[in-house]
Amino acid sequence: MRYLLPLVAGAALTVGLASPAQAASNEWTADVSGHAVTWGGSPRTGLIELGSHRLAQPANAVTAAVTGDGVVDVRGLRPDGQWTEWLEAPATLPVTTSTIQTRVVLSSGKASRVKLTASRVAASEDVSVAAAGRSYRVYATREGLVGGTTANGHTIRSRDHFVALPSRRGLAPNNSGSYSVQVCASNGRCEWAPVWDVGPWNTKDDYWNPSSTREMWKDLPQGKPEAQAAYQDNYNGGKDQFGREVANPAGIDLADGTFWDGLKLTTNSWVTVTYLWTGSGPVGTVRTSAANGTVNVRSGANSSTSQVGLAANYAQVRVTCQLTGESVTGTQGTSNIWYRIASGKHIAKAYVAGVSGATSC
Repeated sequence: MRYLLPLVAGAALTVGLASPAQAASNEWTADVSGHAVTWGGSPRTGLIELGSHRLAQPANAVTAAVTGDGVVDVRGLRPDGQWTEWLEAPATLPVTTSTIQTRVVLSSGKASRVKLTASRVAASEDVSVAAAGRSYRVYATREGLVGGTTANGHTIRSRDHFVALPSRRGLAPNNSGSYSVQVCASNGRCEWAPVWDVGPWNTKDDYWNPSSTREMWKDLPQGKPEAQAAYQDNYNGGKDQFGREVANPAGIDLADGTFWDGLKLTTNSWVTVTYLWTGSGPVGTVRTSAANGTVNVRSGANSSTSQVGLAANYAQVRVTCQLTGESVTGTQGTSNIWYRIASGKHIAKAYVAGVSGATSC
């Protein structure tokens, strides 16, 4: 269960910063006045996600000035076509990039204009050492809240499939899986799901990152959520960042469908979470015909093999390799290719878009 204040529904918005006719530049301005905002969270915040901007010169540092209320998050496009995490400006990105995306985070009122400047500074580049991404064992709770609105503007459905993490650094836009996780239970079942909400407990606890770059709680070991440390070790006096008494060690919230159908859980449990955007290698996006749909993950490259989990619509999956199996017809056409997305876990290519460079198993 997410321990945040009730969310207030709003309309999601994507605003382009620059049209194709505009020249690339390292200084640019976005007019955001009068646009709708997606409100939610605790404390109550609003998000306006802006379009990507092409730089004249590659850069890894961004500063921002806001006219009105709010702060600015930025992220950069990686060489592999994936995005870095969102960082609050001024920010030094983990890669040098030619494309920046921006979002405005409001605490009250509204912003009217944002001016941004990108530059190049000396900094260490982020080199992923594990193709599968960082993986940690954390405590999972069921979010519920059907009919409510997530931090990215998604209206929560019955048996929904997404997760919440306690930092907006890994918050994907609605109907996007740019930040997705692989979450596996001790029963061997896994689900691949997008990160569409912020929680539980904290909102600035990117515990999966190295302590040196962690937004808060830099004295905690990498992979240990603040709520877990507060609950188990009386860290921060047993309280979260808002001063509330922490009642469980949760580091991830699971939507009902992820909890009940994907993992077959019956109670809050310890799970193993892989934060897929921290990895490398071929990646694809799951697409189903139903907005709330899922695709079966099988133990082999055939629909007659056992179902060992689910992959949610819009979730990204990391492809270990591909193999020939049963011919399947899905949203991406008909194919006898299956992707291995974890040991003993396979998904039909017919439901996965955008994979490039996968090798044979």
